[in-house]
Amino acid sequence: MHLPLLQDILILLGFSVVIVFALQKLKLPSIIGFLLTGIIIGPFGLSLINAVEQVEILSEIGVILLLFVIGMELSIKQLASIKKTVFIGGFLQVGITVLIAGLVYYFLGNSWNESVFVGFLFSLSSTAIVLKTLQDRQQITAPFARNALAILIFQDIIVVPMMLVTPMIAGESAKIWVSIVSLLLKSAVVLAITFVSARYVVPWLMHAVAKTNSKELFLLFTITLCFAIAFLTSEAGLSLALGAFLAGLIVSESEYSHQATSIILPFRELFTSFFFVSVGMLLDLNFFLHNMPIILVLVLAVFIIKSTIAATAVAILKYPTRTVLLTGLSLFQVGEFAFILSKVGIEYNLLTAQTNQYFLSVSIISMILTPFVIIFSENITNRFIGVSKKLGLDSTVVSEESKADISSHELNNHLVIIGYGVNGSNLAKAAAASNIPYVVIEMNAETVKREKEKGVPIIFGDATQDHILETVRLSNARAAVIAISNNFATQSIIKNVRSHSDSLYLAVRTRYVKETAELIALGADKVIPEEFETSIKIFTNVLQNFLVPESDIEHLIEKVRADNYQLFKGDIKRPKTYRPNELADFNITCLRINADSNKLLGKPLKELNIRAEYGINILGIKRKNEMLESIQPEEILKQGDMIYIQGNQTNIEHFHKLIK
Repeated sequence: MHLPLLQDILILLGFSVVIVFALQKLKLPSIIGFLLTGIIIGPFGLSLINAVEQVEILSEIGVILLLFVIGMELSIKQLASIKKTVFIGGFLQVGITVLIAGLVYYFLGNSWNESVFVGFLFSLSSTAIVLKTLQDRQQITAPFARNALAILIFQDIIVVPMMLVTPMIAGESAKIWVSIVSLLLKSAVVLAITFVSARYVVPWLMHAVAKTNSKELFLLFTITLCFAIAFLTSEAGLSLALGAFLAGLIVSESEYSHQATSIILPFRELFTSFFFVSVGMLLDLNFFLHNMPIILVLVLAVFIIKSTIAATAVAILKYPTRTVLLTGLSLFQVGEFAFILSKVGIEYNLLTAQTNQYFLSVSIISMILTPFVIIFSENITNRFIGVSKKLGLDSTVVSEESKADISSHELNNHLVIIGYGVNGSNLAKAAAASNIPYVVIEMNAETVKREKEKGVPIIFGDATQDHILETVRLSNARAAVIAISNNFATQSIIKNVRSHSDSLYLAVRTRYVKETAELIALGADKVIPEEFETSIKIFTNVLQNFLVPESDIEHLIEKVRADNYQLFKGDIKRPKTYRPNELADFNITCLRINADSNKLLGKPLKELNIRAEYGINILGIKRKNEMLESIQPEEILKQGDMIYIQGNQTNIEHFHKLIK
């Protein structure tokens, strides 16, 4: 039996493998490879694909799975924290873009209704490409990425009313208001179902499924839930992608979201590749080559105008300059939902065939450029901020309330914490418990407002700005800790901190050990990479399970950190340790008797009465590489002995503190 779709999929995957492999060698994003694959094998390229419609269906599945995973990595609480950016920032970005793009198109000699529709098209950005690029770069939780996500969510919501309004502006408005009211009611029902499902239904169902220990059933349930919610929102007149995102949010409220994400990821990677290939297929190479100068000028205009508008929308919400610029640069492209909307416009004669080709060319070129712009956005932002400072245009905003809060404390010999995520907040709690004066710099406006109400000394601002560091009196501080996840921003902050103070102790948190050397070279006194600190915690527990003496473990940890984690970077000589396997594992621990164990040294065991006093049993003693097989009551503990003890965990910990 001959299956045309199977042949097309083979061609699609084969070309994708070759092109993506070549781009990976050049260290270019895989998204570019998929888009180029679509251009080459599509109907305007080599015309190797016949079942174009079936490929587009597979691409829709890719978008659904992508948004499903994005939703699982967030939570309803996190989404609620960016509601202001969703509705205010999103409305401003879409509204201003529609207005400006519409006016430009109108003054080019087109009708008002065509101009409004073109404004609709250019107001939308690419949810799939932006979020995929940010995920690949592990920036999805950065402040600018959350702003971009918020605005993209608003765009996904507003595209449906745009489709409903299109017949109205085309002069075919029969029962349009009935449709809008119906849509609002359906949306309210969908949101209510989402909330109830996330809070009560899905966690219970996932627990029941997980108890069966069936990976197949867990996979089937997760996929079914994703497509069921997507189908429900589609039937309500909303987009499939929005439904998939809501499904992900529902799953994120359960403790099984991490496992669900891990089993969905392989499917997501496969089907999203179909999506990017299908987008590439839309580009008419002949039209592009014949009109390249005009198209490139239009792309540049779209880049400047859309970036500026998105940045302005975020700036109005009083985010720092860096976040404003990075958000704008992330949203300059034209998105995939605009392709769907353009088909509606063609149907109602609001878009000519030639204008549609220009639109498609500009959109696809902007999509291809998106990963590159996001990759270089930090450098672009730094250069822009540098030029602004030289021209005296630095627009860093610090609220008067924040200034008052900080100036009311005599900050001297204090701790400055930059970033109030998990690490920053924990450090602040520890500082408060130790009566250490501290102040926090945070770029998330909602976090600042919430924590300020709790009495936390926190200000809203960007630590790369001189004025912010002056506000927290960095030059008077004793130490500073940078606890953010963005390595590029971390580097800029280190440079700025060192321009204010050379003597300040500066500790930096980073994700990967490969970033350690560069951060130390820039001026950090201590760099703590998360990946190896996690490894230290793991090997500590494992070595304890192998009954390695606690002092040996502590020595090994000190050595690892002192050597800048060289133990994990290559083969070095490891200390020899005794790892008995003849003892059963029932809370057995090995401790070394040292000079500080005064209460135990030089006394026979019968006088120490360890079992009665401390609730533990001595199972064995190792002295000078010799194991004492028979422990007599007259045996005397000596300095350097390693004793193997057994008991409940509380008694063991108490005894450990005693001899330590």
